[in-house]
Amino acid sequence: MRTRATTEDLVRAASAPYWKTDFTGYFKARGKLRGDPAFTKILSEGLLAGARRILDLGCGQGLLAAWLEAARSRHDERPHLWPREWPAAPRPVSYRGIELRRQEVWRAQIALGSRAQFEVGDISQADFGSVDAVVILDVIHYLEHRAQLHVLDRARAAMSSGGILLLRVSDADGGIRFKYGKYVDLTVMAMQYRRAPRVYCRSVPEWQRLLASLGFQVEATPMSAGTPFANTMLVAHAHPTVRQPHSLMDSLITHD
Repeated sequence: MRTRATTEDLVRAASAPYWKTDFTGYFKARGKLRGDPAFTKILSEGLLAGARRILDLGCGQGLLAAWLEAARSRHDERPHLWPREWPAAPRPVSYRGIELRRQEVWRAQIALGSRAQFEVGDISQADFGSVDAVVILDVIHYLEHRAQLHVLDRARAAMSSGGILLLRVSDADGGIRFKYGKYVDLTVMAMQYRRAPRVYCRSVPEWQRLLASLGFQVEATPMSAGTPFANTMLVAHAHPTVRQPHSLMDSLITHD
């Protein structure tokens, strides 16, 4: 009961700042935060606990930043109501989001103000700086396979040993759930941009092998509970192992 009440309060609190943007921004925030299990899972599993500098690639309108800010406020103001089984809310000192769509960045900036930094940019080219955690949710499949390798390689280089990458993907081996999710994804993109972009998906084992070759220890967690999709969260910890030579990494790139 406490977990459900906390989640509902967080949805309301994290959505409220988007009233300052536009009708679409607010209701998009409400629907996404309530319906996507990734947000609650990140808190309940402590996936960003201890991350001081967070980089959100393809951040959209900054919903994860708003969610973490709402969680920190609730944990500080009502610690007696925080779910006992959850770790303490993350307390990042910096949060930076990079997003290609200008309107999404505008919404994030209006909603979050100075509490987070958002910028228009292409994640395949932007400077990542030095961070403790990199988050890429439902974005990387829009990049062709070699660009995926490049982004993940730079994400690993941006974090020291002990850093964490949260990469949510749709499992290409997910059967009808994968096909349905791909159809929905392409339909939404076509409606918004009047074109359906090409997508470059992989199976979860293929993602795991690719991340391992870059120096990550990877755990895969299903992340589609309550939805019809085949989403999986890859929780990848950076560790000081010898990276594979690029000739081997190149063999993990799917050629079309």
